[in-house]
Amino acid sequence: MLDGFVHWPEHLVTELRRNGVWLGRPLGDLLHESCERNAERVAVVCGERRMTYAELARRADRLAGGLIGLGIRPLDRVVVQLPNVPEFVVVVFALMRAGAIPVLALPGHRRAEIAHLCAHSGAVAYVVKDEFGGFDFRTIARDIAPVPHVIVSGNAQEFTSLESLDAKDVTLPRVDASDPALFLLSGGTTGLPKLIPRTHDDYAYVMRASAEAMQVGAEVVYLAVNPVAHQAALACPGVLGSLLLGGKAVLTSSVRPDDVFALMRREGVTVTTVVPSVLRLWTDAGRPPGELSRLLVQVGSAPLDPALALRAAKTLGCRVQRWYGISEGLLTHTRLDDPEEVAVGTDGRPMSPGDEVRVVDESGNPLPDEEAGEMQVRGPYTIRGYYRAPEENARSFTPDGFFRTGDLVRRRPDGNIVIVGRIKDVINRAGEKVSAEEVERQLRTHPAVQDAAVIGVADTVLGERTYAFVVLDQADIRPSAMKEFLRGHGLATYKIPDRLIPVPQLPRTPMGKVDKKALRKLVPAVE
Repeated sequence: MLDGFVHWPEHLVTELRRNGVWLGRPLGDLLHESCERNAERVAVVCGERRMTYAELARRADRLAGGLIGLGIRPLDRVVVQLPNVPEFVVVVFALMRAGAIPVLALPGHRRAEIAHLCAHSGAVAYVVKDEFGGFDFRTIARDIAPVPHVIVSGNAQEFTSLESLDAKDVTLPRVDASDPALFLLSGGTTGLPKLIPRTHDDYAYVMRASAEAMQVGAEVVYLAVNPVAHQAALACPGVLGSLLLGGKAVLTSSVRPDDVFALMRREGVTVTTVVPSVLRLWTDAGRPPGELSRLLVQVGSAPLDPALALRAAKTLGCRVQRWYGISEGLLTHTRLDDPEEVAVGTDGRPMSPGDEVRVVDESGNPLPDEEAGEMQVRGPYTIRGYYRAPEENARSFTPDGFFRTGDLVRRRPDGNIVIVGRIKDVINRAGEKVSAEEVERQLRTHPAVQDAAVIGVADTVLGERTYAFVVLDQADIRPSAMKEFLRGHGLATYKIPDRLIPVPQLPRTPMGKVDKKALRKLVPAVE
């Protein structure tokens, strides 16, 4: 029993397993069985490194033995901060086999986040790369409060070497599929991340259902360009889902078109997941050499301009599929046979028949179709509570178990969802409510705008003013011309930004989301 973990109600566990939605099998066992079925096939590729399924299983089991030898026990938490390298896959697989729980930090996290994750999770170990991207991650281990074990891939110096943890013939523990398989992190732009427990049962379902939604099987070749510790690249179907199917996972940390297009051709990539800014980067590079008609590009994490989706499909010669997802659970997506208007103009429909979605007003009352309100969700893979966060759980979950997403959406009569913005990302300008995301979406339709972020700034007269930070392709765009463009596209007068501020790039959080807290710190410099 793991203290602080909100278990699924037993009657739901029984029902989901009886109906075949959940398998009642731990992920470590499912991955190991896939390795046995596909022993000679290539499982993981990273640069010139290639690992077969047989090698992956052998390394994971021997590392699991080494971790057990250190004293790591079932349900112990281990913070894992590794980039897109094969060691990430081996470590997560090994921890699952040992019954321990990986806490998946991102490469961009630094001392504050790692110290919080280790303390809040009660971690018994911290696994890290020696150096990556010009940063020495061993310095974090030296700066934070002592963790019983610091395990380093590469030059371990005074710490334990990952490569030294190699033990054969160790008896592995029995793992309960109802327990957490791993902890994901909340993706908020302010404050420290919350811990999101995903059980073996619900996360295996996410992988299987995502693969079915994308119509992929053992032939899948998945390219991880997003951090693999992030949900989309990990399990939708991502790296782990592809390995469950018997496919190939290709890892890279580069989004440069020359690097990525060459990798796609060499490995025969069929699926990848990107954010809209990366899709724009690839599209602006022009049609790549070689044939990408087999490629399906999932796009999520931020609003996608319909014009960009159409241009990307035409320029790259691939298929583009819109996804919306939260690490806490719900996934929606457009279907591959949807008409163009749905495929580029909506965020799709819930992935699972068991997903329950309701749109409510500020008092929690259900709203009719086409009226914007907060989306609340419940279903076979949406968590029942954050880890060790009773006060946050009281705010984030309704008494009947729905998760308050904080997303402002409208549901169309055909069931497709359109994300309007965030409940907390609404600017109150002279009593008029301005959705920051709506203005951002309109700004991105301008041909000179690469990206945009909108914030509210306190004002003694209006309450809040609207500031728009824009990344431009060309520097000679006058703010007045940009405002006229917005008016010409039907944006209400009160929604036109009071200030338009060109910036070379938008600051981002380690989760890859625009850091609006950092943007607010820029305001005094532009006043």
